[in-house]
Amino acid sequence: MSDDREQDQPEERESAARPVTAAARRERRASARPASRKDDAKKVSASDEDEDSASKKGRATRARDAQEKRPSLISRGFRYIREVVSELRKVIWPTRKQLVTYTGVVLVFVTFMVALVYGLDVGFGWAVFELFG
Repeated sequence: MSDDREQDQPEERESAARPVTAAARRERRASARPASRKDDAKKVSASDEDEDSASKKGRATRARDAQEKRPSLISRGFRYIREVVSELRKVIWPTRKQLVTYTGVVLVFVTFMVALVYGLDVGFGWAVFELFG
C-alpha cells in the first residue's frame, strides 16, 4: 500500500528526501544559513556600531538611593504565610495506609537502635568492670 503512494508521487518524494552525498549536505546547509556575522561586521562602521550597541543594551541600572523601602514587618509576615501555604499545597501528602506503614517502620527501627546501643553500653560496661574492676 505504501509502495503505491511512493510510485504515484516520485517528484515530491525526491525533493523532500535528504541529500545523499556530503557535498550535497554542505550545499543544503549553506543555503539554509543566514549571512555570517563577519560579513555584517565589515559593513557596519565604528560610529554605527556604538549607536547599535547602546540601543541593544537596554535601560540603566537603578542607583541604590533610588531603591524602594522595605515593606513593613506585618506585610512581610503576611507574605511569608502566603508563601508557606502555597508551598504546602505542593506537598504530596501520604495516605492513611502509607502513614501507618511509615510510622511502624520508624518505630521498629528506633526500637532496634535503642536495643543495639543498650547492648553495647552494657557490654562495654561489663568489659570495663572486668578489666579494671
